[in-house]
Amino acid sequence: MLSRIIKQRGLWLLALTLITSQALGHGMSATEQASIIEGGNLKYLTIGAGHMLSGYDHLLFVFGIIFFLTRFKDIVKYITAFTLGHSITLILATFNGIQVNYFLIDAIIALSLCYIAFTNLDGFNKYLNIKAPNMLVMIISLGLIHGLGLSTRLQELPLSEDQLLMNIISFNLGIELGQILALSMMLLLLSFWRKQDSFKTFSRVSNYGIVFAGILLFLMQMHGYSHQSSPDEFGFSRDNHLHEHIEMDKDAAQKQKIESHHESLF
Repeated sequence: MLSRIIKQRGLWLLALTLITSQALGHGMSATEQASIIEGGNLKYLTIGAGHMLSGYDHLLFVFGIIFFLTRFKDIVKYITAFTLGHSITLILATFNGIQVNYFLIDAIIALSLCYIAFTNLDGFNKYLNIKAPNMLVMIISLGLIHGLGLSTRLQELPLSEDQLLMNIISFNLGIELGQILALSMMLLLLSFWRKQDSFKTFSRVSNYGIVFAGILLFLMQMHGYSHQSSPDEFGFSRDNHLHEHIEMDKDAAQKQKIESHHESLF
């Protein structure tokens, strides 16, 4: 009976781990890490672009930024603010070897999704009866946090000591190219939907969906962080994660068995 419970829980935890690993959206595969050694700066650029296109926490944040922007001038202004923010911390943190626990930084990034969507829903006025903070300042500030998240992933790659700055710049340029491509598709979608009668409903569903996604990603990141033996380590493998849960179940079962034995003696 106990083995069956452990097995069932183990399968559930494995499924959760697979979902969590996908939710992180930033991980570099072993193949990428090996190939980049010989690929040079061009490889950093292509991985940076792919990294942005697969990093849906960043993409959702960008989507939230432009959701109600219709003038090209405003789009350029706010996207430039976000780009400036994440580029500063990406370059400075990586160049100086500043490492931040990626579970915690990604948890904060997840909350930034909630913030941008809450602002789009006019939540500060409707629910808090206060004026929303200056959007441009907040986007730059949150961009700085996103940059730290990007930096932690870049530092997982085998960076060249001789061409460190060029590696960083190439990766960042790839990030921007990926962002431009994703932004173009988002603008096409929004320009089409704004002409539809259902846009008001679409906007509410989309922004509430971003809030929900932010909360879910936050919980997943904190779940991952809670299983780290040290906050300074870069995560754990799926096998170790599952093994830790199984070991906790075994320890609890053993403890219960010992307590039952002692009760039977008395």
